[in-house]
Amino acid sequence: MTTANRPNFLPVRCHRMAACLAVLLFFSASITGCQTMEAATNIATSLGTAAGVITPTQAESISKSAKAVAKSFEDFTPQQEYYIGRTVGAVIAGKYKPWDNAKANIYINLLGQTLARASELPETFGGYHFLIQDSEEINAFAAPGGLIFVTRGMLRCCRHEDAVAAILAHEIGHVQSKHGLQAIKTARVTQALTTIGIEGAKTFGGEELGRLTQTFEDSIADITATLINNGYSRDFEHQADVTAVTILKRVGYDPNGLMDMLKVMQQRLKPGGLDFARTHPSPADRMADIQAMIGAHVTVQSPSARKSRFTSALGSV
Repeated sequence: MTTANRPNFLPVRCHRMAACLAVLLFFSASITGCQTMEAATNIATSLGTAAGVITPTQAESISKSAKAVAKSFEDFTPQQEYYIGRTVGAVIAGKYKPWDNAKANIYINLLGQTLARASELPETFGGYHFLIQDSEEINAFAAPGGLIFVTRGMLRCCRHEDAVAAILAHEIGHVQSKHGLQAIKTARVTQALTTIGIEGAKTFGGEELGRLTQTFEDSIADITATLINNGYSRDFEHQADVTAVTILKRVGYDPNGLMDMLKVMQQRLKPGGLDFARTHPSPADRMADIQAMIGAHVTVQSPSARKSRFTSALGSV
């Protein structure tokens, strides 16, 4: 994938530090109020300098991000959601490396942008971004604000473009309903965040800063665990499927594509695996719910042009 075509993801090491700083600033503002923002900014600068991975300019940018999320812990604005989503997306991108295939990534981005425009949330603060991950796992993730990830293993469950569209529309449904944001609200905040004083942290040495950095990395792990390890509730998954069916119909795709994808997935999933089988309701349960919405399954009839671009873009997935 060329630099021009790659979504805006920092190197993983820098991302881990940026994520730590963002969570530090976010939670310090949430717990102690906007008056602590100046002190929290000093911590961000100190952490970045100590780690040697961010410049003062980058630290200033992170502090500006934190100000955007400082207003309220409960009622997030689109801008706040964007910065939270970047933190979560950074961790996901660090866990599953991007697939270096520009043509395939451009394809799912064009398809995803088209589908997003037909949703009830056609625009987000930072825009929708779609990325294929080079993983055999069958999975997909939607971070707050519109960062959507899909694995090669998941795309192998697709026999046609309607099925790919169904996956992306489902993940757009999670973004539209702010399911990821709700997961973040319920994530465990480590005890250190309520016991470490912001002013006292300004005088920490390298060892203390290291422990503090680890604390916030653990906090990020708590947040992303809901997306990567635990998954959404069946109710949330059903909501996303309902949204997917609506979007697919609006754009002109056959919602039976969602059924086709789930049928292939059901054959490929391994019991006890670390992927979709652990984090989502069974394909059989979802198919039963979907059929109640769209009726009996029928074979998807894809136009020749649609078949051609699907094969061209994802033939090597």
